[in-house]
Amino acid sequence: MADDTDLEFEGEPIELAVDEANAGGRLDAVLAREHAVLSRSRIKDLILEGAVTIDGKTVTEPNYRLKAGETIVLLAPPPEDPEPQAEDIPLDILYEDDQLIVINKPVGMVVHPAPGSPNGTLVNALIFHCGDSLKGIGGVKRPGIVHRLDRDTSGVMVAAKTEKAHKHLSAQFADHGRTGPLHRAYIAYAWGTTQGALGTVDAPLGRDPGNRLKQAVRKDGREAITHYAVQARYGDEGWDITRIECQLETGRTHQIRVHMAHIGHPLVADQVYASGYATKLNRLPEELANCVRALGRQALHAAELGFEHPVTGEEMTFEAEMPDDLQALQDALDPYDKAFAR
Repeated sequence: MADDTDLEFEGEPIELAVDEANAGGRLDAVLAREHAVLSRSRIKDLILEGAVTIDGKTVTEPNYRLKAGETIVLLAPPPEDPEPQAEDIPLDILYEDDQLIVINKPVGMVVHPAPGSPNGTLVNALIFHCGDSLKGIGGVKRPGIVHRLDRDTSGVMVAAKTEKAHKHLSAQFADHGRTGPLHRAYIAYAWGTTQGALGTVDAPLGRDPGNRLKQAVRKDGREAITHYAVQARYGDEGWDITRIECQLETGRTHQIRVHMAHIGHPLVADQVYASGYATKLNRLPEELANCVRALGRQALHAAELGFEHPVTGEEMTFEAEMPDDLQALQDALDPYDKAFAR
């Protein structure tokens, strides 16, 4: 089949002849494999929208099985203007080139517009910063986004600036570092003392049937695996807090927060999954209790992100410094450090 991997934008027809090697393959899978710029999900959307013909006839079934000798024509429309509007919101940029941008997301920033958060998001800021180059990358509503952090989780994120980068980075996040170089490390402060210095929580997650805004461990949920390692333990009479590093083998909504609560160690100041631990504040020293109250959000920070550059192949690692509120918590905990054997 023809090689169109250098095509960097939509709006031009792509013609592919089906050879014996691709005969019998799914239309969306073959197009994604042979056209290395657009992601399979984007190609599937285009097929459903009627942008693909086979021997002159429109085909709207992504699972259509190809036959040798057929000719596929994909006419992707020019990218639409993103629905989110550009907003001049300052960004803490850790790295940027013509393919991607790495930022340190602050507490309180939503990643992309959604009901209840139509503006003031990372996407709004990226559109302003990157300009027209970001339009249509990975879709209209979430241009450039390949992964997310909760509104109240701070830390390092990467966004794509080209379709090629979006596809490459999306594949790395879908793999979750199982076979590739993707690496994510989160720092969290949890209530109590974990049983061991190392642990893994393997518990499927799905929407909480009693509260659609929450996630819960469910037998019929999606696979979710979190690995954690204790970095430090703090405590005094009547209370214990553990600082842990978490690494994800999957990437589900609220995964770390739900998993740690599931094993009896919810994150400090998590107002959704640790509401039953509010009374523990009364046992903390006054300065420490004030720091926890001031957080107003889960004590969780995406501290490190590593991935392979989508063009150069270089393995890159970025770190985001602890935000002021968590640093204040750390400073208040330091006098109560308990030495432990790792």
